[in-house]
Amino acid sequence: MLASLRSFAPPSVRSMSSLRLTLGLTLVFGAGAQAQEVFPPAPVAPEVVARDEQGRTTVRATRLTEPIRLDGRLDEAVYESLQSITDFIQQIPDEGAPGSERTEVWVMFDENNLYVSARCFESAPPSEWVANEMRHDVIQLRQNDSFSILLDTFHDRRNGVAFLVTPIGGYSDFAITNEGSVNTDWNVVWDMRTGRFDGGWTVEMQIPFKSLRYRPDETQVWGLQLRRIVRRRNEAAYLTPLPISAARGNSIIAGLWRVSEAASLVGIEVPPLSLNAEIKPFAIGGVRTDRNADPPTSNQTDRDFGVDFKYRITQNLTADLTVNTDFAQVEVDEQQLNLTRFSLFFPEKREFFLEGRGNFDFARGGGTRGGGGLPTLFFSRRIGLQSGQVVPIVAGGRVTGKVGPFDVGLLNIQTGDEAASGAESTNFTVVRLKRDILRRSTIGGIFTNRSVSLVGEGASQLYGVDGRLAFYDDFSFAGYLAKTETPVQDGEDKSYQGRFDYTGDLYGLGLEHLVVEDRFIPEVGFVRRDNFRRTSASARFSPRPSMDLVRRFVVVGRFDRTSSADEGVLGTRQGQLLLESEFENSDQLSLFFNDNYELLTKPFTIASGVTIPVGGYSFRNFRASYRFGAQRRVSGQLSFQTGQFWNGDNTELALRSGRVEVTRQLSIEPSISFNWVDLPQGSFTSKLARSRFTYTFTPRMFLSGLVQYSSSGDTFSTNLRFRWQYSPGSEIFIVYTEDRDTNPLMPNRTTELRNRGLVVKINRLLRL
Repeated sequence: MLASLRSFAPPSVRSMSSLRLTLGLTLVFGAGAQAQEVFPPAPVAPEVVARDEQGRTTVRATRLTEPIRLDGRLDEAVYESLQSITDFIQQIPDEGAPGSERTEVWVMFDENNLYVSARCFESAPPSEWVANEMRHDVIQLRQNDSFSILLDTFHDRRNGVAFLVTPIGGYSDFAITNEGSVNTDWNVVWDMRTGRFDGGWTVEMQIPFKSLRYRPDETQVWGLQLRRIVRRRNEAAYLTPLPISAARGNSIIAGLWRVSEAASLVGIEVPPLSLNAEIKPFAIGGVRTDRNADPPTSNQTDRDFGVDFKYRITQNLTADLTVNTDFAQVEVDEQQLNLTRFSLFFPEKREFFLEGRGNFDFARGGGTRGGGGLPTLFFSRRIGLQSGQVVPIVAGGRVTGKVGPFDVGLLNIQTGDEAASGAESTNFTVVRLKRDILRRSTIGGIFTNRSVSLVGEGASQLYGVDGRLAFYDDFSFAGYLAKTETPVQDGEDKSYQGRFDYTGDLYGLGLEHLVVEDRFIPEVGFVRRDNFRRTSASARFSPRPSMDLVRRFVVVGRFDRTSSADEGVLGTRQGQLLLESEFENSDQLSLFFNDNYELLTKPFTIASGVTIPVGGYSFRNFRASYRFGAQRRVSGQLSFQTGQFWNGDNTELALRSGRVEVTRQLSIEPSISFNWVDLPQGSFTSKLARSRFTYTFTPRMFLSGLVQYSSSGDTFSTNLRFRWQYSPGSEIFIVYTEDRDTNPLMPNRTTELRNRGLVVKINRLLRL
């Protein structure tokens, strides 16, 4: 076995000149500096784990001599004869203390699969366990009791994949990039089972080697982290010690992202590289009515078929192809209330684009993506959607993975034409390359192309470079430079950012400068506002007092100044003071004091019949919110805001992210907001309400519904989805959608029904 294991570390330099030379050689020749990090020698059988005084850990995986029956019982002889991995260490709330509940783990493998099993002891009765969600990959799973593993299969100490299981069989898989970018939509084929014993619960995971990427080396060294969350204590305990600062405030889940602190896993014998292909054909049929179409349609039947194909080019590189793609099974967008003069950002929900999202992320250096001012240079919703209409995707392909030291993302999609939106047949191309440098830093570039420009005849392109330099655990510098080329546009077509962050547990500091010029038009991206130059700063003080009820106090001051990029005229100024208490039961009380200035250079219609005139506006307001811990049977965030708004007043009362656990299988998630706006130009009330209900039959079968009402669009919509994963990777969907006009007396409205549809979709995964 290996006596020492390698990981990236900063080069040792004696002068600034040698540092510049080292960095230059690294960037030009890709010679990534490495240093030796000594770990304990691999334990000799029957031992399976070795630790040193610094907490560095080496784990030995054990080859199975007989198969494991995946049933969650842990009754095979191997669990009696093989030593377990124990002695988990708290990260939060009591950093460095032993885990309050004993956890025993076994890491094993055979010719085809990696097995990770755990026995999770519980001193509390099952009635006190926090286990109220079974659906695959939903956020609520992270608020439950759980056992998780992280695998850094390339042992680069910055990237990994993770698997999570709850006591009642809820499960999730996700990918972690550069210790911070988490893609919860990453999905692979794996299986698990849970069980109970007198004094706790058990889990057995089976992860096929075919579902993982790793180096094609005979000797494998992986990173391994194990985590146990006991939600009633708001406790996270790990195999290796983690600083409390890795919690990113008070997040009970964020410690798993710290890939560099993982143990080293040795002894795994992977199967030889062979043909690894997946074919997933699908068939779809339905009936649709659309009263807004030209001409209107009624009970129009549709049927179609297509196929997705996945092929592992190398052990590290995967190609995905899709033909005649249809996303009818995707849940509809959640409606949003917009009282600003800028565009709304809606997240991607289509599986094909979500799965490889992390390979295309660009400029993750800070700022608020999408909903804030930071541009998204590749926004996949620009493909297959235009003017609110679905544009057919004829075919497309994607290649993701690693080539040597480079992370690679290649995408090409061909769409058809669509008369209702005026969309023409268009080709979309995205190329993303990223290289790891030093210990936790990256540099990269991106190129996008849209063959039919939205602003003139011809194509549009975007070019960009980005980088992130991370020092120690808490310091980072990040930035990017991007340029667009579009027809009939010339000059003022750049965007760039520079950002510094210090993210310590007690103190925090952020400084940023962002510029988006007037003609910067990323046609395969998203820009909420253009022609602005923003400088912002924030400072945080977050002590952890020795109090029984309060885990942490937070005081944050923020200042933001935005002016026009071309003339430097002040457009927006925002100041904010945040006072927050985070309690031991995970509840949170927040108080916000806001001071705003906005300059309108053209009139702004905020509601029907209400237009705010040109001019400068100063206004202040106050907001208070109380968030009930998500582990409660009844949770959510109550908020109240009052104060000045433009040249008038606004009062808001809202319930956000509500959740009521009716039973462990049935949940209701209400959200509602009321805004009472009183302006000299007119008064109005905006109402937005939605509620999601979910009944989970098994972890692989559920029925969900989304009901929404918005006063701004006079819409009432419903979306019902039944999903059954009848075998790993194979699914049946039944989806019903309806949209109605709540004001049928409006001009040009002949009926309150706008559209409705019923769709049945079935797919089947075939692994070669």
